Amino acid sequence: MNSISKILHKKSKVCNCALIPFVTAGYPDISTTIQVLYTLEQEGADIIELGIPYIDALADGPIIQQASKIAVEQGTYVEQVLDILKKVHLKLNTPIIIFSYYNPILVRGIHKFILEIFNLGVKGLVIPDLPIEETDYLILLCAKYNIELILFVAPTSSTNRISDILSKAPGCLYLISNTGVTGIRTNINYRILKLSKYIKSKTNKLIMLGFGISSATQVSQVSKWNIDGIVIGSAFMRILSKNYTQTLNMNTLNEVGNFCKIVKSSIES
Repeated sequence: MNSISKILHKKSKVCNCALIPFVTAGYPDISTTIQVLYTLEQEGADIIELGIPYIDALADGPIIQQASKIAVEQGTYVEQVLDILKKVHLKLNTPIIIFSYYNPILVRGIHKFILEIFNLGVKGLVIPDLPIEETDYLILLCAKYNIELILFVAPTSSTNRISDILSKAPGCLYLISNTGVTGIRTNINYRILKLSKYIKSKTNKLIMLGFGISSATQVSQVSKWNIDGIVIGSAFMRILSKNYTQTLNMNTLNEVGNFCKIVKSSIES
């Protein structure tokens, strides 16, 4: 069992599932990102997903797209995200998953990128636009450095497609809770419950659920669905963007921490 899967498995033994906040690196600035990472750890995040900003973030909804755009315009690229990791990886105990589109990794150099994030303690990697047909090399490379490459399963995936993904996935799966992009939604697609049960009947791989989960009520509901980890992104990024400035806002940071504490409590209740 790979490192992220081990964490998810461990959390499932003591509470319903793991809490996995997502934040876009460099938004609203590098310093705030670092403080947000520490705050999320302090308030109960089990794993943190750190997004490398990308101007063509097609899988992301408007909140994260705008955050990525601003971060890129301010000069946050792969190098700056690595600098963030250099500053936190010896102090931060919460495991990090990197969320990146494929192009920044290709531009950096696949092997170079994987080696760099390994040296900075990253435990998982999510690439939303990576075709399943192109995963073989990355799976082998990530396995060499004990980084868990996490593959997506969509609500629209056919049973044959799901079988292909399950056969290739080296560790846990990222189940998309709604069709379309990330973002805040008022309702969770109940087909996901059926789909998660189907996946669990076919494999012992663990499931992270994301895309569209944005409230403590939704988290409480979904955490009872035999899901192993819940990713929340746009709701955290909305807090960071609500009082947007290019400098650290302590009230906003406190609000991020309070929201993290609330959703963590909804999992454990």
